[in-house]
Amino acid sequence: MALVAEVERLGRRVDALRVVLAGEVADRSRPNRGARGLAVSRGCRTPADLIEQLTQVSGTTARRRVVLAGDVRRDSFPGGDRTEARFDLVAQAVEDGTIGIDAATVITKGLTSLLAHGSLDELGKAKTELVAAATGTGPDSTVPVSADSVRVMVCVWQAKLDPDGLDPAEDRSMAVRDFRFGPERNGLLHGSFRLMAEAGGRVKTLFDAYLTPTTAPAFMTEEERATAEAEGGKDSRTPAQQRHDIFVAIIDAMARSGQAPTIGGAAPTVLVSVRAEDLASGQGAGWSDRVEGPVSMRTVRQMVCTGGIQKVVLSQEGRIVRLGSPERCFTPPQRRAISLRDGGCIIPGCTIPAGWCEIHHVIPDKDGGPTHPDNGVLLCWFHHRTIDTSEWQIRMRHGVPEVKPPPWIEYFGTWRPATKSRTRLLDRLDAPPE
Repeated sequence: MALVAEVERLGRRVDALRVVLAGEVADRSRPNRGARGLAVSRGCRTPADLIEQLTQVSGTTARRRVVLAGDVRRDSFPGGDRTEARFDLVAQAVEDGTIGIDAATVITKGLTSLLAHGSLDELGKAKTELVAAATGTGPDSTVPVSADSVRVMVCVWQAKLDPDGLDPAEDRSMAVRDFRFGPERNGLLHGSFRLMAEAGGRVKTLFDAYLTPTTAPAFMTEEERATAEAEGGKDSRTPAQQRHDIFVAIIDAMARSGQAPTIGGAAPTVLVSVRAEDLASGQGAGWSDRVEGPVSMRTVRQMVCTGGIQKVVLSQEGRIVRLGSPERCFTPPQRRAISLRDGGCIIPGCTIPAGWCEIHHVIPDKDGGPTHPDNGVLLCWFHHRTIDTSEWQIRMRHGVPEVKPPPWIEYFGTWRPATKSRTRLLDRLDAPPE
C-alpha cells in the first residue's frame, strides 16, 4: 500500500513536468509564429498533434495536457518574474505533486465556464476549497478526495455561482437528446443514447434496485439469501451484462402490461419464423422481426418456450394453405397463478421479480410436456437463455418446482423447493419441523 501511494506521488510529479512541457510546446507553436512555429515546422497542425507524434499517447491525452497547461501555465517576463496563472492554486498543487491531472482538469474545466459569472471573491473561494479538498488540506478533512468527488463538488459550485446557467444548459441538452439504433454486427445490435440528466437518474436508480444487494427486492429472507450465496448463487455476469438483461426484462414486462400501444390490434409481439423441419431437428436458423441477421435455434427454442408457436403451412409457391391455432401459450390466468406460486425467478440468488420473468416449460413440448401450471416455472431472461448450459436442473414434484445446483456449486447436489413467494416462505416458517 505504501508503495502504491509513493509511486502515485512520483507519477504526479512526472505528470506536472508533462503539463509544463506541453505548455512550452504550445507556446512555441503560437499561431503568430506562422511557419516558424514549432508544431507547423514539424509538419503537425497543432501542438497536441506534435505531442502525440513524440510520445505516442492518445490524441485525447495530448489535448488534455495542452488545455490544462493553458490554465496553469505561468508566463515569464524577460526579467525573470512570472505572472500568475489563471488557476494559480491549481498550478501550485500540480507543481508540488499534491494533485493529479485528473483532479486539476476537473477543477479548471468546471470553473472556466464560470469566469464570466459571479464575483471574483466567490470564484476565489471556490478555487481554494476545491484545491484544499483535492489535496487534503482543508479545515474539515486531512484526507484528499478523489477526482470523482471533486467533480461532484464542482457541480455544486456551478449551481451556486451561476444558477441561471442551468436552464440554458438544460435547453441545449434537450435539443440533442436521442436514442439511436445502429447497425447489427456479430449478433449484437449496436446503438447509442444521450439521456437528459433526470431521465438518466431514473434509469440508474431502477438498475441499482436490482444490482445493489442492499437495495434489491426482498424476494427472499436474509437467511435464504445468505444460504443461496453460500451455495454459489452469486451472479457471474458483469454489471453491464446484468443491465442488458434487466433492460430486456423491462421491455418484456411493459409489452405484457396492457399499457403499451397495440400493433395490429394486439400487444407488441416479436415474431420469429423458422422452418418446421429445422425446429424439429434443432439445426438451422430462425429470423426475427426487425433483426437483419439470423438467430440461433437456441434463441428460437427459448422464444417458442416463452411465447408459444403457431403453425403456418405454405405451398411451394408461398401461398398460405393452412393457419393453425396458437399453441404452447400460457394464458394470462395461468401466468398469474404461476407468478403467485413462484414469486420471481426461481434460481437461487436471482432477484428478478415475477413481472419481469418468462415462463419456462420444465418438460419441453417435444417430449410431451403440457402447457399447464404444473409444467411451467418463472425464469428471468438470462437464466431461461442459459438453462440448457448452466447445469441448473429443474423438476416439478407434485406441481411444486424444485431446483438442483450445478456440480461446480454442490457436487452431490440435492433437490430443494424453489420459490420467492413471500406467502409460501411464511408458510414454510410456520410448518412444523420434520
